Amino acid sequence: MEASHIPGLGEATTSLLTVRVQLVEQIKELDLKLRMLAALSQACQILMSIPGVGIQTSAAFSAAIDEAGRFRQSRNAGAYFGLVPRRHQSGELDWTGRITKQGDSMVRKLLYEAANSILTRSRESFALKTWRAENLEAPRPEESPSGTRAASRCHHACHAARRHFVRGLR
Repeated sequence: MEASHIPGLGEATTSLLTVRVQLVEQIKELDLKLRMLAALSQACQILMSIPGVGIQTSAAFSAAIDEAGRFRQSRNAGAYFGLVPRRHQSGELDWTGRITKQGDSMVRKLLYEAANSILTRSRESFALKTWRAENLEAPRPEESPSGTRAASRCHHACHAARRHFVRGLR
């Protein structure tokens, strides 16, 4: 059976396309409002001066942090967003696991994308890239590059980026 012979298909497709056009217009309006808010915010302007950090990342981070003075160290901001490794200590047992993933997941994802952009897409030399090259050597054969190791690498890269973010807000 051909699609042109299905009753009601044309009307259903037309209504879906109409809703899509309305959604695209609403997204454009919200995007414009976010751009205007970021242009008026000094914290967003400071954050957007960091390569890899755009409007969404700067707005989400500055909204989540609100007052940078709450955090005495950038490591505390990392814990706030769940970018610190889990620890389990009991007697002689002591292991470090994956990141805790507590806190604002949207900001955590945006910070990861910003750090990833600096590390992989940027051709310029930055302190974060230098730090990564010095501290993250190739995995040794006895260590498998498991999810825990990858999460740890992500945490280290994000920690360096966060340190730069929080210093810029003070």
